[in-house]
Amino acid sequence: MTEPAQAIPGFQAAPLFFLIAVFLMLQPLSTDLYLASLPSLATVFAVPASTVQLTLSLFVAGFGGAQLVIGPLSDRYGRRPVVIAGLSLYLLASLLCGASQSIGMLIFARFLQALGCCSAVIIARAIVRDAYAPQDSVRVISKASSWVSAAPLLGPILGSFLQVHLGWRAAFVVHALLATALLIMVIARLPETNLYKDPKATELSGLARNYRIVLGSPLFWAYALPGALSYGSIFVFISGASFVLIKVLALPTGWFGYCFAFGVSGYLSGTVVCRRLHARFGTKLTLRIGSSLSLAAGAIFLAMVLAGMQHWAMIPPVMFMTMGAHGINFPISQSNSVSPFPQQAGTAAGLMGALYMLVAFIVGTIVGGTHNGTVYPLAIIACSMGSLIFIAARVLPAMIPAEHTV
Repeated sequence: MTEPAQAIPGFQAAPLFFLIAVFLMLQPLSTDLYLASLPSLATVFAVPASTVQLTLSLFVAGFGGAQLVIGPLSDRYGRRPVVIAGLSLYLLASLLCGASQSIGMLIFARFLQALGCCSAVIIARAIVRDAYAPQDSVRVISKASSWVSAAPLLGPILGSFLQVHLGWRAAFVVHALLATALLIMVIARLPETNLYKDPKATELSGLARNYRIVLGSPLFWAYALPGALSYGSIFVFISGASFVLIKVLALPTGWFGYCFAFGVSGYLSGTVVCRRLHARFGTKLTLRIGSSLSLAAGAIFLAMVLAGMQHWAMIPPVMFMTMGAHGINFPISQSNSVSPFPQQAGTAAGLMGALYMLVAFIVGTIVGGTHNGTVYPLAIIACSMGSLIFIAARVLPAMIPAEHTV
C-alpha cells in the first residue's frame, strides 16, 4: 500500500495540505458560484451574452497575466507575504463586485478579483514544490484536487439558490466572507516555505533567465500544454453551459446548480482514478488514458447533437466525462510541469498557470462569440478541444525520455 505523502521536516506541523486545497478551491468558487447568474446579468444590465461573458473572460485574462508576476515575486520575497497581499486584494475586489452598478464596473472588479485569486493558486502550486518531495507531488495534487472538487460541486448549487432567493450580488458577498476567513488563517498558521529566495527573480535579467530555463525545457511543454488544453475543455462548459441549458434548452434556473454539480462530480472521480492509474501505470500512460476520455467526451457530445438530440439531459453526462478526464490530466500536468524546477518553482507555476488561462481566455471568447441560440457551437468546440488534447498528450510526452518523468 502506498504511504501517504508527508511534508518535509520543518513543515509537518503546519496545516499545509489544508491550505493548499483551500487556495486551489478559491479559483473554481470565483467562477462557479455565479454561473447561474450569468443569464440574469444579461437581463439586469440589458447587454448581450457576449458582454456578460467578459466577466469570465477578463477574469481569466487577469488571472493568467498575474501569474507571470506573482510567481517571480514569490520566488524573491517568499510565499507568505505575496499570498497575504493577494487575499487582501481579493476581499476588496469581491466587495466591489457586489456593489457594482454597471456591467463595466463589474467587469473591472472581476479583473481585480482575478489578481487576488491568482496569488492563492500560484502559492499553492509553489508550496507543493517547496514542502513535498517530487515523488509525492502527484499524490498531493491529486488528493488536494479531490478536495477542491467540492467547490465546483457545491458552488453552482449554492449559486443557483442565491440567485433565485437573493439575487446575483449575494455570490460576491460569499466570496468576501471566504476571503476574510482564509486571510485570518494564513496570517495565523502559514509558515514561509520558500527556503531558496532568489533576490534576482524580479530583475529583468533574473526574469529572463528563469523564463528561458522553464520555457526552453521540453519537459515543461510536454505536460503543461496538454494540461492547458484539458482546462480549456472544461472551460467550454464553464463559460457556455448556463446559457445553453437555461436559455436554449429551457432548464429552470433552480435546477442548473444540480446539473452542473453532477457534471463536476466527474472531476472528483477523475482525481481518485488518477491516483490509482498513476501508481499502477506511471505518468505517460495515465495521461494517455485521460486524454482518450477527453476525446471520447467531445466526440459523443457532437454526435448526439448531430443526431438531433435537443434536451438538457444530454449535457450533464458529457460534462461528467469531460471533467473526469480533466481530473486525470490535471494532476499529471501540474506536477510534471513544476517539479523539474526547484529553483524556479514559482516562475514555472506562474508560466503553467498563464498558459492555462490563455487557453481558457481563447476558449471563452470563442464560446461567447459563437453563441447563436443553438447547441451546435458548444458541441463543435467541445469536440475540437478533445481532439487537441488527445494529439498533444501523445506527441509531446513521447519526446521525453522515461527517466525524466515524475
